[in-house]
Amino acid sequence: MKFKLKLIWACTFGIAAMSACNNASESKSQSKMNDTTNMELPLSKTDFQDTIDGKQTDLFILKNKNNLQAAITNYGGRIVGLWVPDKSEKMTDIVVGFANLKTYVTSTEPYFGATIGRYGNRIAKGKFKIDGKEYSSSLNNGVNMLHGGKNGFQSVVWDAKQVGDNVLELSYLSKDMEEGFPGNLDVKVVYTLTDDNELKIEYNAKTDKKTVVNLTNHAFFNLNGEGSGEILDHVLQINANTYTPVDATLIPTGKLDPVDGTPFDFRSPTAIGARVKTENEQLKNGAGYDHNFVLNASEGTGLTNAGCVVGDKSGIKMEVFTDQPGLQFYCGNFMKSKNTFKGGKQDDFRTAFCLETQHFPDSPNQPSFPATILNPGETYHTVSIYKFSK
Repeated sequence: MKFKLKLIWACTFGIAAMSACNNASESKSQSKMNDTTNMELPLSKTDFQDTIDGKQTDLFILKNKNNLQAAITNYGGRIVGLWVPDKSEKMTDIVVGFANLKTYVTSTEPYFGATIGRYGNRIAKGKFKIDGKEYSSSLNNGVNMLHGGKNGFQSVVWDAKQVGDNVLELSYLSKDMEEGFPGNLDVKVVYTLTDDNELKIEYNAKTDKKTVVNLTNHAFFNLNGEGSGEILDHVLQINANTYTPVDATLIPTGKLDPVDGTPFDFRSPTAIGARVKTENEQLKNGAGYDHNFVLNASEGTGLTNAGCVVGDKSGIKMEVFTDQPGLQFYCGNFMKSKNTFKGGKQDDFRTAFCLETQHFPDSPNQPSFPATILNPGETYHTVSIYKFSK
């Protein structure tokens, strides 16, 4: 079974700073990286090496031919950092994270950079039914389950295998009834830093019992660089005519509301902060943007071009491609300056954003939403790509 919606779509920006996303479907050739060939990352592998629940943790470095680098730890399958060139060829770390394993373990924000499962986003009251039988997961977000429950995939140690310089394979066996989900779920996530300057993430899973699955990654981005301040002047475009409005606990109402005439209309390039303070019930419910956008679909082959973001200072452009039906946009509303990033700055309010490719929140309880059921004998396989240029 493959969850796929397909679209060929171009992210086009207007004049001045917004012109950076013109012809986004075309790759831009990369100029020479100046003196970045031997760039040393501000991280130490030994700071990530420990034993948790009897399994060894470590830090893995991926590098492509253009000298882009990604740092990933197998604790939670987390992207720790991602270094790409800005408009001045300066290698810039655009994913916020911590300098050591201990900080990830003790952080008040458990999801920085993590692989999320078994079910990304929220399930109302942690309850869902499969063939009439009710299952209950742990409640870790008020009255609801968020991102797989109290001990989701962000808190486990994955088995890791680095394949060459630019590929990391992570695998994990989620046992039957772990966090209340039925079936032994065999999961593999493959991170590839391609020579086209893409971070490609492939998710694969098989089960021995009928279950629900919704995997994603929870990287927090700041395209001006980790610790560079608010992301409200980043320019965002999302290919979605509708979104899923939520109640006060951030559970979808079941409706698909048009973005037209609302602060959720990012069909044209718009600064993230342009309308975030607008008087709007949905913005109030989410304390800002924390909503699932329903990606537009059309006939064709290839992945959906889900959206595009440009750092207003760095000029770094990030395009998102996926075969998933939804994109959760979160603009750092619950960042509270309680954790210190690897560069020394704190996780201040709205200093990072997330674009999580996924199925819709609470799909197991919403018959009108695309299904997230995985049956024995089927294979869950999805692909998402974050592509960088300037």
